[in-house]
Amino acid sequence: MVKPKKHYKKCPECGSTELVYDDQRGEIICSRCGLVIEEKMIDVGEEWKRFEEGEKKGHVGAPLSLQKFDQGITTNIGELSDIYQLGSEKKIRKYFRLKKWQERVSTSIERNLRLAMAELRRVASVLDLPNFVKEEASRLYNLVLQRGLVRGRSMEANVAACIYAACRSYNLPRTLDEISAASDVDRKDIGRTFRFIVRKLNLKIKPSDPRDYIARFASMLHLSPKIQSDALKLLKRKEVSELTSGRGPSGIAAAALYIAALLNDEKRTQREVADVAGITEVTIRNRYKELLDRLGMKEKLKIKEMEAKMQRRRKKKS
Repeated sequence: MVKPKKHYKKCPECGSTELVYDDQRGEIICSRCGLVIEEKMIDVGEEWKRFEEGEKKGHVGAPLSLQKFDQGITTNIGELSDIYQLGSEKKIRKYFRLKKWQERVSTSIERNLRLAMAELRRVASVLDLPNFVKEEASRLYNLVLQRGLVRGRSMEANVAACIYAACRSYNLPRTLDEISAASDVDRKDIGRTFRFIVRKLNLKIKPSDPRDYIARFASMLHLSPKIQSDALKLLKRKEVSELTSGRGPSGIAAAALYIAALLNDEKRTQREVADVAGITEVTIRNRYKELLDRLGMKEKLKIKEMEAKMQRRRKKKS
């Protein structure tokens, strides 16, 4: 907004208090007699511009982001669409020459980051990860690259391992199989690189909790909220806490959902549950038997199965 040099309360000519502030011309005008009381005032307010597509305006540029190799602060020499505005052929040749040299003078770290960040955004998009996880994965990859830990390992494996580490840091359930499928990197390579990065960077990452997988697996299996609640109650019991050590959290979560579904008459096959959890049917059966033994629920499930059979027979007779 235009700010006057002096604070005017009334017109010095006619004494009117009806003063108008013209922001466009930088003037203060009396609306009664038309006297220009002050002119050529300087606007010391914020300048708002539109930096990106959309209706919103801002007085700063785009935010810095670690997902870009230069954090979004490098100035590029125009776009290809600007060529047609140059006019002469001499200027066009100069344009291409400058653009080529700008790419040549970049360091090996910048070139590596350019490719790695593009791969990271692609994998994160396939996994549908939130922005804060992508920022954390980008930060980890920058640390790995600056300390020279990428040597001897493919760029794709390092990117996938950083994404897995970021997911684990924020307790976001993503299995190694899911990240392997999205990045086209072998599961063992991702796990080996992840352990190497955690050891070298001294990251404090807690073990995965089976309860973190319950909501996502239940949603994929189209199970009711009551089954999710029952599965979480099973996993919170003290008898199960000892079972989680040394076993995959996704297998335990899938087995708990399978038991809760059986108890609530929303049965899902072991194949369906195994496909959602990314494990085999043998793993489901083993975790299922171990949970039943720990919780002492064999008799309860047998009674439930007998009741279900009786109901099916009654329906057939009717």
